[in-house]
Amino acid sequence: MTADSDNAEPDNAEPDNSEPDNPEPDNSDEGEQLRLGIQEDLERTLLGGRRRFDRYQAADEAGVPLERATRLWVAMGFAQGEDTDAVMYTRGDVQALRTIGRLVDEGVITPDMEVSVTRALGQSLSRLAEWQVGLMTNFIGTRVAEVSAETPEGEPLDVDAVRNEVSGVAKGLLPTIEALQSYVWRRHLAANAGRALFGPGEQVSRQRLVVGFADIVGYTSLTRQLGIDELDKLIERFESTAMDIIAEGHGWVVKTVGDEVMCAVQQPADAALIALQLQERVMADELLPGIRVGLAVGEVLVRFGDAFGSVVNIAARLTSVAKPDTILVDNEVAEELRDFSEFRIKSMRPVRVRGLHRLHPHLLRRPETKTD
Repeated sequence: MTADSDNAEPDNAEPDNSEPDNPEPDNSDEGEQLRLGIQEDLERTLLGGRRRFDRYQAADEAGVPLERATRLWVAMGFAQGEDTDAVMYTRGDVQALRTIGRLVDEGVITPDMEVSVTRALGQSLSRLAEWQVGLMTNFIGTRVAEVSAETPEGEPLDVDAVRNEVSGVAKGLLPTIEALQSYVWRRHLAANAGRALFGPGEQVSRQRLVVGFADIVGYTSLTRQLGIDELDKLIERFESTAMDIIAEGHGWVVKTVGDEVMCAVQQPADAALIALQLQERVMADELLPGIRVGLAVGEVLVRFGDAFGSVVNIAARLTSVAKPDTILVDNEVAEELRDFSEFRIKSMRPVRVRGLHRLHPHLLRRPETKTD
């Protein structure tokens, strides 16, 4: 078939140098290819293999009913996609389901507690993973930049070489992080075992503890004034200071929430020293704006590392009504400390707070502190 004469190009026409309608992929395509490849390699390394099962197959392989497997998966904090036939699970996921089932079968945890135990584990490790992924990506990003810099100018980036480099780095870094994580976990396990005096098989206990809260003064206004990096440095400095003093004072951190650290201590005198040392350390630090501390003692419900009960509420309320750079304690803590010469207790006017009829705070200070 010949072309129409109106559309035919004469033999002596100038060549068309315009860009074609579908240009070749540019560097952005290469970058996207590299990113997806690295993501795939990292996932396979971290998960210990490729995804090979849908939810039905994973539950069947683990010997666990689908409904139970789904509950446990969600409890660990992992979303369930709408596509029930999606291949999402690895052999490691199957083994995890088997492990939980074995813990129940052997009586380590009771059937009615397996979801709660799994949820506590998922919540704790999720936060740890958020920190660790930042560590890994920074390190891997540096190595990728180094490999890219070695590519001669004008030559295409060797995507396979970069992927191999990243894969090697991840495989070498992961065991190191796992080993450190396992060591810290075992040390905490050993320390907590000394406090776990309740009967075997119980995931919940009632203990007499001092509960304390410490929060940063003016945190809400600081979030509006500081940039993200400055705020991160402030919180890191506060948390590291608090955690060091709490650990040295025979206490333990229950949790941290934004500008607040919650701790527990067995002896009121130890709790008072922790509060005073924390107050003094923060006041001496020009980078920290100041803190408020509240302490209360009594029977506490301890459940999966967290603490609950009226004592927790009282300590939190004392912290909220405390003036900047002061420490308030409840009646019981005040009575416990009166015979100690290293503490000075001053009774304050009762205050009304939501949820409590009347709160009678006491100001805790060093003996050498003069009355205002």
